[in-house]
Amino acid sequence: MLVALLMGFACGLPLLLTISVLQAWMKEEGVDLTVIGMMALVGLPYTLKFLWAPVLDRFTLPFLGRRRGWLLVAQVALILSISGLGFTDPGKSPWMVAFIAFLVTFFSASQDIVVDAYRREDLPDEELGLGSSLYVNGYRVGMLLASGGGLIMADHMPFSMVYQIMAACLLPGVATTFLAPEPEIHGRTPKTIKDAVFDPLIEYFHRQGALWILAFILLYKIGDTMASAMTMPFYLDIGFSKTQIGAVVKLFGFWATVGGTLIGGLIMLRLEINRSLWIFGFLQAISTAGFAILARIGNSLPALSAVIAFENFSSGMGTAAFVAFMASITNKNFTATQYALLSSLMGVPRVMASAPTGFMVKKFGWETFFILCTLIAAPGILMLLKFAPWSRTGDHR
Repeated sequence: MLVALLMGFACGLPLLLTISVLQAWMKEEGVDLTVIGMMALVGLPYTLKFLWAPVLDRFTLPFLGRRRGWLLVAQVALILSISGLGFTDPGKSPWMVAFIAFLVTFFSASQDIVVDAYRREDLPDEELGLGSSLYVNGYRVGMLLASGGGLIMADHMPFSMVYQIMAACLLPGVATTFLAPEPEIHGRTPKTIKDAVFDPLIEYFHRQGALWILAFILLYKIGDTMASAMTMPFYLDIGFSKTQIGAVVKLFGFWATVGGTLIGGLIMLRLEINRSLWIFGFLQAISTAGFAILARIGNSLPALSAVIAFENFSSGMGTAAFVAFMASITNKNFTATQYALLSSLMGVPRVMASAPTGFMVKKFGWETFFILCTLIAAPGILMLLKFAPWSRTGDHR
């Protein structure tokens, strides 16, 4: 469990170093907003990581074993590239910044692939829920340190120094790689690249309900995702100040999410993953309806606090169950490839479903928009009837 937490921290830390922290640095250096916007493209490796995951399944390096060997390589390369990003000059050479930021996201996505595979292979099925929740919490702490801590430090020192400190913060992850045990290999490993690319897909699509599960992964958090895409304009629109939003939504909300993720993991030890998906899915949908109530109440700090607490708590539980479920349906022979494919798919709604939300708000208004987001969650929950009915527990392989 401690390994899951520390590896989560190591995976969460690099994410915002190429998004919000880098955007702040480029803005300060006077880089054109168009270029800053285009920098979002350096995040492509996170959605395309399934393309090189088969290589990590197929080949074993001559040191530390199949998973830890690749993990060490990814971590050392990640530390060097984050440190290198600190030595660039966004004002004079933004394209060099873009290139090194791309290396950061590539090695960060590679680390994600191996850590997800490690967690699946290392933990027994009944402990995947709690392990996944600790991983998610470690991930959030890493993100908070990078974005909150990084921006606060940047007020007192140059951004170049901030990036050196952030690179050093990944050293506990390297220590974890050396000290953690290598997971046992169950079954056979791919013998050729062809095996590593095609066998995971053939194995997955031969399962009963394989397409239903893919549809479920796309739809389970879609209502929650669409509502979240428009919450910041919503808070400002009904009259909350930026300070109130920062204090309640970011700080208070962070701890509500952490609490939800942890408690969700503990509940999964008792109820197993199937039943947890049902309960947390319903709570997630109901919490989205809380925003519709807030739209009706208007500017009320107690109402905002209550809605944020419930929404972040239930979203944290839903994420823990979702991540555990995706791990539980991967075959241990091809963990890296199958999990990378599923987690890439999980990111699709964040981009595609969030795109039309502004249009929906303009057409229907805030209250109706959030009610629609609540109803959109229903198909994802109802799909559980097909492959994870309440009465049955166990895995889906």
